[in-house]
Amino acid sequence: MNSAVRDFDVLIVGSGLAGLSAALHLAPTHRVAVLTKRALNDGSSAWAQGGIAAVLAAGDSFDAHVEDTLVAGAGLCDPEATRFVVEHAPEAIDWLRELGVPFSAEADGGLHLTREGGHSQRRIVHVTDATGAAVQQTLIERVRRTPSITLFEHHTLVDLITGPKLGLDDPACLGLYALDDETDEVLSFRAPHTILATGGAGKVYLYTTNPDTATGDGIAAAWRAGCRVSNMEFIQFHPTCLYHPHAKSFLISEAVRGEGGLLKLPESAGGTRFMPRHDERAELAPRDVVARAIDFEMKKHGLDCVYLDISHQSPAFLNEHFPNILARCAELGIDITREPIPVVPAAHYTCGGVLSDLAGRTDVPGLYAIGETACTGLHGANRLASNSLVECMVFARAAAGAIAAAPGRAGVALPQWDDSRVTDADEAVVISHNWDELRRFMWDYVGIVRTNKRLERASHRIALLQAEIHEFYAHFHVTRDLLELRNLVQVAELIVRSAQARHESRGLHFSRDYPSLAEPCAPTVLTPPVR
Repeated sequence: MNSAVRDFDVLIVGSGLAGLSAALHLAPTHRVAVLTKRALNDGSSAWAQGGIAAVLAAGDSFDAHVEDTLVAGAGLCDPEATRFVVEHAPEAIDWLRELGVPFSAEADGGLHLTREGGHSQRRIVHVTDATGAAVQQTLIERVRRTPSITLFEHHTLVDLITGPKLGLDDPACLGLYALDDETDEVLSFRAPHTILATGGAGKVYLYTTNPDTATGDGIAAAWRAGCRVSNMEFIQFHPTCLYHPHAKSFLISEAVRGEGGLLKLPESAGGTRFMPRHDERAELAPRDVVARAIDFEMKKHGLDCVYLDISHQSPAFLNEHFPNILARCAELGIDITREPIPVVPAAHYTCGGVLSDLAGRTDVPGLYAIGETACTGLHGANRLASNSLVECMVFARAAAGAIAAAPGRAGVALPQWDDSRVTDADEAVVISHNWDELRRFMWDYVGIVRTNKRLERASHRIALLQAEIHEFYAHFHVTRDLLELRNLVQVAELIVRSAQARHESRGLHFSRDYPSLAEPCAPTVLTPPVR
């Protein structure tokens, strides 16, 4: 057994754009450990198709980008955080270009800018329709060549270690426990600074565009450590996930609608375009509007899906702008140059998260949250398209700056993980059954449209699952599946409690019992119990 404590200056949990950006900013002056529960490229960042929003074009302005964000956020965006991100976005793009990200360019060499729903200007930089993959690959190559960054792939966060958990007066985060999936050993990591960049929690729902890694690990761990969470009721459902039995979680980018794609009913229901009946912005309306419109039409007509038609564009145009979507659909027998794409809404982005300030600091000293794990105030009640990747980079740089300026802190002796009183699980089917049940009732009861009764049913089921999982966790060796299920059930509780606390319909939260807006407008903030 390798029981030595692993010492670093900074621990970063998560290897998406936020985590790797922070690692690279800290690497010149700090010894950094990056822990990720699978391979470096298995998070949500690599799946991002659309692009990164930044004011770069003549005629655009910071004020316009701020205003578009505030409108999409339905009155809940924090103005200071919004302006902070918008004004630092161009330098984030410059940094990526310096690293060698091959952004799509115009004939004159300038960046090609596209437009997405909710944006009043073309301000989305992209790498065809695979921006996240290109950015991630560039960062991974740079991180692997950086000696001061140590990578721990296939290491799953078990829990954060804080002073109160050790019986100390020090309230700070002192390190963490992580499960080495290859040896099944729980290891101790120590550092004066820990950054949570574990992404969102889309896997709490049955249908999601997220990868399997999106299980809310950082949000749940921060809550257990004593951090407040905010706005967890605002789950963004992407309107257009490819509907096909052999296409798991394949996203049809918002940019398809930005470049003229039209949403239509199937021929059996008239084959007509329906978005103009729901919103004057039609296909360019914010995602929550489009997702609810699709959900309404599907339920009204008893449909399995609707269709997104971009076939009026030339094959050359589609091959230039959407080569990956074109190729993936072709593999499944869908020729998007001649026929529409079957699509359904799916859970896509967690707008809420761990409450953090403009430097990524949380309520626990020494603990930071950035990227989708955090709630910075930028997204409000609904995220504006392509604001998430730039938020990752802006707050990664800000957190790195705060850590660099923070005073040093002496290390504290950390206990080893004690599993001497537990055994191997006798029936792993309990985990898979509970996982499946959770995702199904969250989809049915806490989805795009909610009611008090549905939320009550979900809350009741969550309480029963938590009791079962607590007993399982206490008596058996931890596994990645158990840890992820434990975190997902905790996040589900936070989503439901937040939804129950909001007696209105705003942004991504739509309740049949409270269909109107309420005043004053305020974020939902949950405070963990004193442990």
